[in-house]
Amino acid sequence: MELLELMGVVKENGNEQSSFPPVFTSLSYDYVLVAKTIDDQERDAFIKQTQFIEELKKKNFKVTKITDNHLVFYGIQAPKEIFQKYRYLLKVSDACNWSSNQKDLSLSTRIRIVYFIIHRTCIRSGENLRDLLKAKVFEARFCLHEKKRQKELKKSWARWSACLQGQPITAVRNYFGEKVALYFLWLGWYTWLLIPPALIGILAFLYGLSYFGSSPLIKEVCESDRVMCPLCDEGCKVWKLSETCSYAKLSLLFDNNGTVLFAMFMAIWTTLFLEFWKRHRATFVCEWKVSEWSESEEELILEIVNDSDCRPNEYKHSYLHSTLVLICVTIMIAVIIGLTHLLVVFRVVVAGFLAKQSSENSHSNIGAMLAGAVLHFLIITIMTRVNRIVAMKLCDIEKTRSFAATEKSFTVKMFTFQFFTYFSSLFYVAFVLGRINGHPGEYVRIGGKWRLEECHPSGCLTDLFIQMMIIMVLKQIISNVVEYSGPWIHKFLRKRSPKLQRRCGVCYQKDESEAKDGDELCDMCKLKDWHKNYRLTHVDSFSLFNEFLEMVIQFSFTTIFVAAFPLAPLFALINNVVEIRLDAIKMLTLERRMVPKKTNNIGVWIDILEAIGVLAVIVNGLVIGVSSDFIPRLVYRYVYGPCVNSTTTDIDCMVGYISNTLSIASMNDNRVNFTPYQMVTPDGFNATSCSYKDYRNSDFNVTPQFWLILAVRFAFVILFEHILVICKFIAAWFIPAAPMQVKNDKLFDKLDRLKEELKSFKPDGV
Repeated sequence: MELLELMGVVKENGNEQSSFPPVFTSLSYDYVLVAKTIDDQERDAFIKQTQFIEELKKKNFKVTKITDNHLVFYGIQAPKEIFQKYRYLLKVSDACNWSSNQKDLSLSTRIRIVYFIIHRTCIRSGENLRDLLKAKVFEARFCLHEKKRQKELKKSWARWSACLQGQPITAVRNYFGEKVALYFLWLGWYTWLLIPPALIGILAFLYGLSYFGSSPLIKEVCESDRVMCPLCDEGCKVWKLSETCSYAKLSLLFDNNGTVLFAMFMAIWTTLFLEFWKRHRATFVCEWKVSEWSESEEELILEIVNDSDCRPNEYKHSYLHSTLVLICVTIMIAVIIGLTHLLVVFRVVVAGFLAKQSSENSHSNIGAMLAGAVLHFLIITIMTRVNRIVAMKLCDIEKTRSFAATEKSFTVKMFTFQFFTYFSSLFYVAFVLGRINGHPGEYVRIGGKWRLEECHPSGCLTDLFIQMMIIMVLKQIISNVVEYSGPWIHKFLRKRSPKLQRRCGVCYQKDESEAKDGDELCDMCKLKDWHKNYRLTHVDSFSLFNEFLEMVIQFSFTTIFVAAFPLAPLFALINNVVEIRLDAIKMLTLERRMVPKKTNNIGVWIDILEAIGVLAVIVNGLVIGVSSDFIPRLVYRYVYGPCVNSTTTDIDCMVGYISNTLSIASMNDNRVNFTPYQMVTPDGFNATSCSYKDYRNSDFNVTPQFWLILAVRFAFVILFEHILVICKFIAAWFIPAAPMQVKNDKLFDKLDRLKEELKSFKPDGV
């Protein structure tokens, strides 16, 4: 913990006051329900509303009703015996007896218990609170922000000036519960560990930048007189390779030897990040006494507290339902991949259309790329909503036994759909673009009309970089703007009640920490506080899921295609420094308080991150071996380059590489069907031949060099992946999942509890 303080990941020292969870006082309310005022007492909504409140009173809940114009507020306080039952059952349970030494339940724990009981309370028709909210019997339900703790967290955590400071994680846990605290703990740890890859990514970028003036590849492109074949069938003319000088320079920034080493580093970094996160998490969950906490067992305890005659939700499995869900997931993935094909068709059609309108080939390609990026962003926006609906419907089909099981199932499905939505086009650009487009005289066409896109002679990696840059950076900027401005606008659009702006002098002097039994705020001050919370943006059980999903998708961008975008960790670092405070400000001041949830890990997200780590090794190996020109350059240097048979040392071994990668198509070949108009050069001359990127001879058959490069590509990918996977396993084995100090603390804690129990033991007959 001290090391984390020193690193600036957390800031626990100096927050002793916040280290103790707030407890319930007579001025506190566990929960608040809001409904519209109904004058007609015969209406079905009024009857159901009354029945639900009566059911709560039967459970000895204290309900305070305050009417304000068109709204009715119900303040709910639970009886002490509910929490006494809860503490006793925790003490005798197998996995939750960590809390048996707690004298008082924290307010966050009370809220969680009351939330569970209220949502399990049904009226005569069998409808629960969720059903009544859908039927508009109640307008809203929420737990209240605590002013004193809220003010403390604002000062130490939820402010923009604290961007470069550590987080008071224990204080966050006491207010929002372990689930939210572990999210911010993970996000802070992820952000801090992004610093090394961000710095190394900058070095890889600068390494490519240093070759601008001396690289023979750039010089060959910029000074070339080669005439390249038209990029489309109609409207496109031959063009000079030198026209793409800037494109070649951009390509070298991200397709160089430094990128290969950086991709290998990132594969190891992913494993180290996850293993050290496990140790980081273990330190805090041990400090919070939740190491052995069991979600299913606590849910069973809460069921008994709510109804002592309850029956447990039994575990069930249906092969029919599982098969149906699997088929639906497969169909959904196929639809998402189909949208990627639609995007490809769109780009091809737009490129062909723009080529007819412009004499510049580069303009048509750039226009098609930008139009495709805009369409892709719209597809992502629309499919995010569709994916959520489909994932929830599939969870309903599965009929999971608990909310925890539903949340896990929903998380896996939603992430899978979102992953394909974001990355399908990137996989196309990385591994398909420019590889199945054919050659002059035998181009592959969509619908027999539109030619597929081609890569630049400098390589395909630049197309992948531009696509990633647009999706990752644009999505993060827009997401942060919407995420912050949405709740802010919602808060100030809600009407304020002018008569509730002042607080009475008597209530103003009351301090919750010094409140005695029987003390209460006046109705005016209660109403002011409840109105203030009501005006905030609604949150639900999946609000934190949205934050996790956003960050895990970003983690995927940062690791999976990092070989094509070495600056991705830098952009992620900058975004996350802002994201931590943005989420803190939003949760604390712009949104209603989340119901505190207890947990000891980040759930199924850790499994998803592990899967991303393995996928990152595979994809980066394929990007370097298949997508980049690293292998062709290597083969050229040692097999076909000028240094192979030369004894001179004053020549660069990569001279002539670009020309070596180009094949020639002659107009004398009957299979080449370019029109005379297309063969007019920018200088006004009629070209008799043109070049295209491929390893083919005059008969359009692949050369032996093509097969040699292909063999080396596959050998590199296999070697790269096996070495890095072995390194990942060694790193995972070498780093213990929990610090020894944490394990010893747990050991002594168990020993002390057993000794304490032994003191109360009395043998039979004594």
